[in-house]
Parts: sequence; structure tokens; C-alpha cells
Amino acid sequence: MPIHIGFDVRRMADDEFKECAYEVMSQVFEVQEELGRLFHESIYQQELAFRIMEARREVPIEVWSEDFCKTYYLDLLVCGGAIFELKAVESLTERHRRQLLQYLFLTDMPHGKLVNLRPERVQHEFINSTLTRADRVSFDVDDGNWMEFETTHLKQSMVNAIRDWGTGLDIGLYEELAAFVCGQPADREATAEIRLGGRTVGNQPIRLASPYVALRITALPTKRQDEYETHLGRFLACSNLHAIQWSNITRQLVRFKTIVKK
Repeated sequence: MPIHIGFDVRRMADDEFKECAYEVMSQVFEVQEELGRLFHESIYQQELAFRIMEARREVPIEVWSEDFCKTYYLDLLVCGGAIFELKAVESLTERHRRQLLQYLFLTDMPHGKLVNLRPERVQHEFINSTLTRADRVSFDVDDGNWMEFETTHLKQSMVNAIRDWGTGLDIGLYEELAAFVCGQPADREATAEIRLGGRTVGNQPIRLASPYVALRITALPTKRQDEYETHLGRFLACSNLHAIQWSNITRQLVRFKTIVKK
């Protein structure tokens, strides 16, 4: 099973989810009033799980592709169908919203709630997904400019995984998979030497497929891809690399391209 959730989940009707969210938020406000604003999110998470009936904390989501596995954890799952992501930060950012949206994608849920207990007034936002898993696994593949340059079955392994998981997930997940397929450490980056005008400028962190082939994965709209490819060429020209294996993953098209140093 490509995605395994550590608890049986169900899709709630909109009215049921709203009622559940109302009850949970009433507890959130009480917890912040009693504990204050300075605790780590895990403290709030544990206290809310104690107070809320049918609440489970740290529910694992395992994402598999052959021997590769990545595990995520839902902060709170209430009544088996309402996901709450808790934060204790100065302010919510787009990164936090994308994190919860990814959890909705992985669980095939339509709604979730993002909650931040650090500000004076609790920040809370509904995060909604209009895409189903079926929507996200229906995409075309453009591999006309791809070759397995010091890589083995990289493209096919990526396509297989994206067909299982869907598009729209965190780029870091796809990067870790690509590195794993290439036999490289999935949990850390390597470095490439950067030279300009015959002198060494420094070392750039980058994911590698092999010692002299880089991996780059993006999710750029069509209008930005040509410009980005130009900059990949400049990067390659200044590095000690021989090629870059580039994958661009969007909702309807997954593009694979090999950029070779001229």
C-alpha cells in the first residue's frame, strides 16, 4: 500500500466537520487561557488530546514506494475525520498551510484546521482541498529530453511513485525519493564545487544522483520553466557537475529533462 495511515479515517460531511471544529476550538481557547502562550506545541497537543473525546495525537502517515518510506504525523485527528495541525509560532505562514494541505492530500480529506496558539489571540484557519486523489494521479508525462545520465530507472521510479501518491505534495518528499532511487542518502544533501573565472567561489548544497550528476525537482508553472532552465544551465557551467536531472511536477504534467554541460 503506497500510503498507510495509522488509524482508520473517514470523510466527514461539511456540517459534521464544522460542528467538530467548533467544539475543538472552544477547547483550544480554554487551553490557551489556562496555560498561556509560551509552551511548545507538543504541550498544547497533549492537553487538547486529553480534553477532547475521540481525539488521537501523532497519528502516523507512511508514504511508501518500493523500499522507500517517509513518515509524517498528524497532530490531532478528531472523530476519525477532522485533522488539526497545531503551531506555536509568531505567525502562520504559507509553509504551514502547505503542510496541512499535504496531509489532506495524503489522507484524501477535504477539510482541515490550522491553529496557532502563540499569538495573543489564537490564529485559526480552515484549509480546504478541492482535489481528490484521482485528480492528482491523472497527469501526462513529458520525457522527450530525458536520458538516464549516470542514473538507473530514475524516471520510471519517479513516475510510479507519483502515480501512487499524486502530484501536489512537498517537493522535499519527491527529492528524497529521487536520491534514494539513485543510491544516495535520502535525508541529507551533498555539495558541488562552484568555480568562476578559474577560482573556487565555494561549495553549494545540492542533492546528487551520482558524484557529478545533480538532482533538481521543482513545481513551476509553464511560463517560468524556460527561465529556470536558463539558470540551471548557468549553475551547471559554474559547477564541477556534468549534468542535472531535472523534474518539474505540476498538477497535469510531469516533465523530465536532462541538462548536460556544454
